[in-house]
Amino acid sequence: MQGQDQKYLYSNKNKLKQIQILSEHSDYVRTLNFMKKQNQFISAGNGGQIIMGSMNENSQWICTQKLKEHSKYINCLVMNNNEDLFISGSNDSTIKFWLKQNQWVCSQTITDHSHYVCGLSLNEQQNRLISCGRDKLILIIERSSQDQKWNVKQKISVQIFGYRLCFINDNLFTFQPNAQEKMHVYEMNSSNHQFQKTKEIHVKSDHSSCYYWFPQQYIKQKCLLANKNDYNVNLIRNNQNADIITQSSIEQ
Repeated sequence: MQGQDQKYLYSNKNKLKQIQILSEHSDYVRTLNFMKKQNQFISAGNGGQIIMGSMNENSQWICTQKLKEHSKYINCLVMNNNEDLFISGSNDSTIKFWLKQNQWVCSQTITDHSHYVCGLSLNEQQNRLISCGRDKLILIIERSSQDQKWNVKQKISVQIFGYRLCFINDNLFTFQPNAQEKMHVYEMNSSNHQFQKTKEIHVKSDHSSCYYWFPQQYIKQKCLLANKNDYNVNLIRNNQNADIITQSSIEQ
């Protein structure tokens, strides 16, 4: 999500109206994640700062913690289902893992990217992370069951970098090369447990290289992937036969 340095909160009683402005960030806000289990949110932006917010007893949103481990823009942020871990990717070429203790702390940093980290996605089991960057690399990162540390298990080189990728299930993910009319599908090889590209799906593109942040999102209940590509949002269906087909496209 890219926007101004302020976050606007709205009420939906009868009609939308602005109820609060938060201005903790000093520059563009690039990501905004609301938690499902508690009244808290995480926002991050151009200054490399992450803001933790929660609702107080007066139903007002307040800043509860500021995290400043990244040195440059934060482009992407994902949270696990338990909401006790989130992961951030930045223009400083690092991926950082944050654990909830008394407060949020940075527990680990991955430095295998050599350029901007653009996209992140966690699998269903929450033990595998994929990332893509401007260095034309996709990283497959797995959590060790012994020490819970995250380790890079595979590096996939691509011809054209991309801003978006997404797990469909534990053994399959999609990747969108920048400003291209093909979305790539990667599946895990059962023999060597390595991911490899197995197909390309046609998607609409106007070749404008519009990078505005909007992660790929897979809606499991509807077997539907929302994939932004330039100024188009492609809706892609994963049907019962395991075929992945572009269903429609919305031009912004």
